[in-house]
Amino acid sequence: MVDVAGKAATHRVAVAAGRIEMLPATLAIIREGGVKKGDVLGIARVAGIMAAKRTADLIPLCHPLALTRVTVDFETHGDAAGGPCWVACEARVETVGPTGVEMEALTAVSAALLTVYDMCKAVDRGMTLTGVRLLEKHGGKSGSFVQR
Repeated sequence: MVDVAGKAATHRVAVAAGRIEMLPATLAIIREGGVKKGDVLGIARVAGIMAAKRTADLIPLCHPLALTRVTVDFETHGDAAGGPCWVACEARVETVGPTGVEMEALTAVSAALLTVYDMCKAVDRGMTLTGVRLLEKHGGKSGSFVQR
């Protein structure tokens, strides 16, 4: 692990995003609440938050961090007309500490989208996770990074 003992504790923020593409029928079932395993987006939100909190257990050499805030939000896109359909996910993670929370935000998005896949795979095994990326990073000596 990198030694962060000499770094100042500052307010750190990271925002990550991604999406899972699916068939229109799959999106319709998610919107209607018809998935047998339960509320897909509600459960995926909890999975993303839990994953952010456990990032150091999942990614080698990540520092365990005391997170002060984690939000995981979803937007659905598409309709039954047959065009492209997907669920977009955005996670925002915050802490006050000597190192950033980019990995926690990326892990939150990944776990949330994987949970959507797991809950809907009986209906649509062809779903694709795509575009998982860091959108913003603030705090620390290196300053801000914004890519939207």
